[in-house]
Amino acid sequence: MSLFRKVALAVAALAVLVLTGCSDQAYNMREGVTEISKEVYSLHMIVIWVCVVIGVLTFGAMFYSMFAHRKSKNPNPAKFSHSTTVEIIWTVIPFIILIALAVPAVKLLIKMEDSSNPDMTVMVKGWQWKWEYKYIDGDNDPSNDVSFFSNLDDASRQQALNAGKYFSGTKIEDENYLLEVDNPLVIPAGQKVRFLVTAEDVIHSFWVPDFSVKKDAIPGFINEVWTKVDEPGIYRGVCAELCGKDHGFMPIVVKVLEQAEYDAWLAEQVEAAKSGPDLNERTMAQLMTEGEAAYNKYCAACHMPNGQGNGPFPSLIGTEVVTGEGSVGKHIDIVLNGVPGTAMQAFGAQLTEAEIAAIITYERNAWGNDTGDKVQPQDIYDMKNGGGE
Repeated sequence: MSLFRKVALAVAALAVLVLTGCSDQAYNMREGVTEISKEVYSLHMIVIWVCVVIGVLTFGAMFYSMFAHRKSKNPNPAKFSHSTTVEIIWTVIPFIILIALAVPAVKLLIKMEDSSNPDMTVMVKGWQWKWEYKYIDGDNDPSNDVSFFSNLDDASRQQALNAGKYFSGTKIEDENYLLEVDNPLVIPAGQKVRFLVTAEDVIHSFWVPDFSVKKDAIPGFINEVWTKVDEPGIYRGVCAELCGKDHGFMPIVVKVLEQAEYDAWLAEQVEAAKSGPDLNERTMAQLMTEGEAAYNKYCAACHMPNGQGNGPFPSLIGTEVVTGEGSVGKHIDIVLNGVPGTAMQAFGAQLTEAEIAAIITYERNAWGNDTGDKVQPQDIYDMKNGGGE
């Protein structure tokens, strides 16, 4: 066996060993669960093996030349400068390889971008740092539209806070840590679902690896992507764009249900939406309990769990807006509408009247503020609709 063949076989064996070691997909692309994702994975593996063959031939020839034509063995170098035939060969062969790979790749890209004739449509909007999902009714009946926000779940958030404001050497045992949400996106199995992807504030990216779905969410633009999942189950993804300080804390969870289960779930959501907001009065104890939970969920990332503020995010302890006499209306307005030109978002469309009322009551009576002010959901509803203070 020639030296070149020995070197080539050694390099090939090493490549096969490495790829075989990655066969559990710990270091490889996921095959996924959709037809598109399986085609993407197959094309990916074809390209990988083409690269392996090219690498074996290239590095085999290089190592062989370095060894067989070293100076100690061949002290007098060759005098030729080039070979037109060889140059044509090494130009034509890569061109043929690229065309052979481009044809199936382009066909697959066209298929991935074809979101026409969907069975249902979901608007996906990225916020700092959560996702909003709106199910657009095919009969154009707004009363059947269902929408909700999907936030990082309380368990992951609490673990992060306990670990030292998100950064610590603390070992987390939960396998779905930072990959669980309070309200997952729910879609039916076997249906073509079109996603209209956009953003409210900065650029986000909607990425679910098991579906081979990844699309940028850009403010002012609507991008389309689709999927069709035949296997019921729970599938997880993340925002794949650096979108701010809590970029790593806005996961995506998609729950795929059988059609009958999905129909029942959707009917429940439609009925809940038609029932209107919860405007029942709460006691101070109820408002404080609900307010602490809601504050830690929606506000603590910026204003800190102890209300002391953090960098550009002001303290909530003893400030005029929070504790000043007659400042309740202004406090509500800031939470509802945000503060233009600052990082303070408008939460009027993100939270319920009950959540906002509880948060404001908590902020005005926690950490030693002790104003005694009690804000009810009805107060928030009135402010939203042009009444109130």
